[in-house]
Amino acid sequence: MVDFAAIRNEFPILDQEIHGHPLVYLDSAATSQKPQRVIEAESEFYRTINAGVHRGAHELAARSTTAFEDARAKVAKLVGANAEEGEEEIVVTAGATAGLNLLATAFGNASLGRGGEAARRFALKPGDEIVVSKAEHHSVLLPFQELAARTGATFKWLDLTDDGRVRTDNLDEVITERTRIVAVTHVGNVTGAITDIAPIIKRTHEMGGIFVLDACQSVPHLKVDFHALDVDFAAWSAHKMYGPTGVGFLYGKREMLEALPPASFGGSMVELAWMDQPAQYMLPPARFEAGTQPVAQVVAAGVAAEWMMAIGMDRLEEHERMLTDELLKMGDIDGIRIIGPRENVKRIGTVAFDVEGVHPHDVGQFIDAQGIAIRVGHHCAQPVHRHFGLYASNRASCGVYNSIDDIDALLEALAKVRPFFEV
Repeated sequence: MVDFAAIRNEFPILDQEIHGHPLVYLDSAATSQKPQRVIEAESEFYRTINAGVHRGAHELAARSTTAFEDARAKVAKLVGANAEEGEEEIVVTAGATAGLNLLATAFGNASLGRGGEAARRFALKPGDEIVVSKAEHHSVLLPFQELAARTGATFKWLDLTDDGRVRTDNLDEVITERTRIVAVTHVGNVTGAITDIAPIIKRTHEMGGIFVLDACQSVPHLKVDFHALDVDFAAWSAHKMYGPTGVGFLYGKREMLEALPPASFGGSMVELAWMDQPAQYMLPPARFEAGTQPVAQVVAAGVAAEWMMAIGMDRLEEHERMLTDELLKMGDIDGIRIIGPRENVKRIGTVAFDVEGVHPHDVGQFIDAQGIAIRVGHHCAQPVHRHFGLYASNRASCGVYNSIDDIDALLEALAKVRPFFEV
């Protein structure tokens, strides 16, 4: 039995008042709060072993490298990836956006002939197709939209059902023998809907395509195994999984990482460099980790991954299902429309909503005055909002530290919004 009240006490930021009210933090889909052990891990690294990794022969450099690679292994274990030396499948990035841009840039480099024969599987040309979905965060939509523009590939998308789920009933029409890349979200950051990715992956691979998963909203909330899912690449951020900002991770099947050309160039990613001939780049993951890495943040992210696994992802899922049951009751409040599935089935505790007659920013300010933090805006996902006939919405999203009392405080505040604005 997990004591979630005790877990909440591990988050020092929650022990404060906002506008005279106890803080209720319901914006974890944007960024999660950090347990004390994660905060201390980053600080402890700087106090005791701060040094560059994979360079230098002194003791601090060796300790720093060990801590960095141990953290990579912990993150790999969290998502079911390989971490053994020479078989690593986790690349350190600056975040999910950086990881997705790394992929799009590397595919573009392959399209220019970089990477040799091995990289031809990633090359695109006019007539090829890139497929995303209308549910995508802009960090998926824009890099692959730009890749299509640079290579002449055709940009296509999977549409959504009425309640905002990615449609899978017409995959044969959208994903064809011309499709080279399919990039889809695992969990919608607006709707909270869990995408039925299995048939999408199956169809992509049948057509010889490469499947890319946006795992930002799944890794912190669901038990994820990238090997079992058979995704080719996946990207996510540490700051949404109770880790630090400024760092994220890119998973890639080992054989694909070995064939993929680099996207950034500089120190630590090159084996041999000359003035008069092309450089010889290192094997993955070093090939994709040019420059000085955010070592302290990676170490702290490893602590976050280890902490999540110690609690148990199945227990985290169970706790969030309970919170989601309560959160969806907002749909019973007069004038509130839930943007996404109304039933607590194949979804997480991220619920966007529209308050009839009240602008989302006004709603957000009213809720904030009660000490409750929610998200306001289009959540970097404008097409899905247009799908629902909206430009913006409000969004409440749960984390491990939330309780039924937090949700009830939000529901009580929401019931007062329209009367307050005399709607």
